[in-house]
Amino acid sequence: MTLRFYDTATASVRDFEPVHPGEARLYYCGATVQGMPHIGHVRSALVFDLLARWLEFRGHRVTTVRNVTDIDDKILANAAASFAPDYTGDHPREPWWALAYRFEQVFNAAYDAIGIARPTYEPRATGHVPEMHALIRALVEAGHAYPAPDGSGDVYFDVRSWARYGELTHQSVDDMQDAPDADPRGKRDPRDFALWKGHKAGEPETARWESPWGAGRPGWHLECSAMAGKYLGDHFDIHGGGLDLRFPHHENELAQSAAAGQRFANFWLHNGLVTSAGEKMSKSIGNTVSPADMLAAARPLAVRYYLGQAHYRSVLDYRPTSLTEAAAAVERIESFLRHAADSGLDLAWTPADVPAAFQEAMDDDLNVPQALAALHEAVRAGNSALADGGDPSAPARAVRAMTDVLGLTGLMDLGGAGGNAAEHAALDALVRSLLTQREQARAAKDWARADAIRDELAAAGVAVRDGADGAAWSVA
Repeated sequence: MTLRFYDTATASVRDFEPVHPGEARLYYCGATVQGMPHIGHVRSALVFDLLARWLEFRGHRVTTVRNVTDIDDKILANAAASFAPDYTGDHPREPWWALAYRFEQVFNAAYDAIGIARPTYEPRATGHVPEMHALIRALVEAGHAYPAPDGSGDVYFDVRSWARYGELTHQSVDDMQDAPDADPRGKRDPRDFALWKGHKAGEPETARWESPWGAGRPGWHLECSAMAGKYLGDHFDIHGGGLDLRFPHHENELAQSAAAGQRFANFWLHNGLVTSAGEKMSKSIGNTVSPADMLAAARPLAVRYYLGQAHYRSVLDYRPTSLTEAAAAVERIESFLRHAADSGLDLAWTPADVPAAFQEAMDDDLNVPQALAALHEAVRAGNSALADGGDPSAPARAVRAMTDVLGLTGLMDLGGAGGNAAEHAALDALVRSLLTQREQARAAKDWARADAIRDELAAAGVAVRDGADGAAWSVA
């Protein structure tokens, strides 16, 4: 099956054809490091981690870029209102750059905890001001941007100069909301957005860069266009981010990059939001859940599985039982892999071991729910083979391949599996023989015999767990 993705710009599922054969270049919006991450941030990063892993499996050399917005109105405001946790000097306010760096590390810790791979490049906005100046200059020279006439140092994108403005979200300019990112007095149209923000009285002197239009700092939308262009070129494969970024952020990115002569992204992929019991998460309601909350309630393996299990474009609803259900699902997978390895099976796999149903699902707009169905079917087949004395080699390799591709294996506890293969195989054969006898006794409703076998195994230090996929065992 051809690899296909839903493109927001065309509102259709299209075949993926890389700009550069054999390569896949992906940019997705990272954090504005103004405060603690929420699970929507982590879900978005996980979606594009899964995408990158699948593109790599499909044979592409993948380059990923995830930016860090480390200069922004909210960062400055939060720093002005904050106190450094261990500061004892005369000026207790935490510098904006220190606050940004501190929260950047918190975001990275959350990503790392659930196995989200670091991107190829993770540029900070503050490190790319010259590239932003070059982009502004190109837009001014092309007649698509103008400095504010009031001498404030602001520079705006002229939305009415660009006939294609609104093409990503399929809106007309007249139906759009005003851009609230700068003083509207200097704008030709209230929808014009800031490319450069002139330095204002009361802002930190460290939060200003010299420019041809006056000292100031970059607008939010400009940052991503400049960084995407630097690391991926004027034409690349995929631009991604959360659904909430479509407008105005991604609309403005596309407009300014295209107006500067770039082809920019071939595909725009947007992941759905996260809700709590059917409601939007909100601090005012008190129903927000942080990555730290989830990791305190469940293993990282279960958190990754939960956040990745829904189709990336759908809403992911968090409920009190969500992590418990995810933990049960991954423990069945983990248990099978552990016992397969303990049986002496070689779990090394090749692409041919990945089931066709899994591949077709992932090729079809990254349909993870269908891919997980194929994974659990392989677990059931493997457990049946183990219980019946059959050969579980093929399903075991398939399961290991799929968990590797989905980034689950590295978070699993597979114990000391594979230490002495011959001993493990002999023990497994004996235990499986007794489990088969136990299953036969249960089928005959000989409950006394079934319980006696379980007690015999327990006395020998073997714990038996009954599940939907059959009985599994481990050394207690």
